[in-house]
Amino acid sequence: MAKTDPKLAPKAASPKTATAPQPLKKTKASAKAAAQLEVGTRAKPATAPSAPSRHLDVFPNPAPERDYVIQFQVPEFTCFCPLTKQPDFAHFTIDCIADKLCIELKSLKMYMWSYRDQGAFHEKVTNDILSDMVKAINPRFLRITAKWYVRGGIYTNVVVEHRKKGWKPAPKVELPQHNAETGLLG
Repeated sequence: MAKTDPKLAPKAASPKTATAPQPLKKTKASAKAAAQLEVGTRAKPATAPSAPSRHLDVFPNPAPERDYVIQFQVPEFTCFCPLTKQPDFAHFTIDCIADKLCIELKSLKMYMWSYRDQGAFHEKVTNDILSDMVKAINPRFLRITAKWYVRGGIYTNVVVEHRKKGWKPAPKVELPQHNAETGLLG
């Protein structure tokens, strides 16, 4: 295996000094350096760019005066069965009507990722996620639908909800139905 010249290894830039990559000038030295590099070789960053975390960051709801739905789709949720240690996979749909706070998306991603190495029953993990999100943002409404992929020939769906005490949803508005127009005659 060829060694990489330390002068050619990428240097980690701090967020304050990061700049856009500059195009490489083609010289005999750069051609020789490129020949010495291995495909896929790169310096390991000092800290991982992201890591699983049970911390949920929040930010102020930009429109607290109205009810609106924030929907998160998490198609790659993973944990494992606490009995068999086999992996479990689920597609989570999270519907939230925020009150004063909203959950920041990247922290939700890292939070969901934190279950990857955790043993948990489907019902428990779905309820735990609901409880943690309610604790973080105290929403007007939160529903989590977890569709667990087949295990032993059985699909499992777990649906959990939270409604803030005293919150009443606005009445559903029924709009008239119209045929789809294609622009083609009859």
